[in-house]
Amino acid sequence: MSIEINNESGVGVDEESLVALAAHVLGEMGINPLAELSIVVVDEDAMSELHEKWMGEPGPTDVLAFPMDELRPGGGARGDADIPADPALLGDVVLCPQVAARQAEEAGHSTADELELLCTHGILHLLGYDHAEPEEHKEMFGLQARLLESWQEVRDSR
Repeated sequence: MSIEINNESGVGVDEESLVALAAHVLGEMGINPLAELSIVVVDEDAMSELHEKWMGEPGPTDVLAFPMDELRPGGGARGDADIPADPALLGDVVLCPQVAARQAEEAGHSTADELELLCTHGILHLLGYDHAEPEEHKEMFGLQARLLESWQEVRDSR
């Protein structure tokens, strides 16, 4: 996997851990090892601009996902389990650590844990998952929880 991370936020984040998490999630999802992913960490002003431009909503958000290649069952990154997924430029996951820090405080866990949750969430969006409908929500958030649980086991064993 080629996973690039670019921290433009001015806030220190554990870049190595986010890259390892992303590799874990993509591996668990059976994504082709030649796939490429970009993680961008931005400040609230930059996230506000992206949120307004692409989602039409004011203010910063926690995570945005910008898919690059068409990901479709049987031919893209979210392929059939019996058919290897094609290599793909998955896209960008954009994180805002300032928003993540506020959410982490409200949730009672660390900012690092919140960034891992948001990164996993963004990757799932790149792979074609959504949560607009109740069934989609159940599937995506269930998968997100399982991926984070398996990541914790890996992380704790290091």
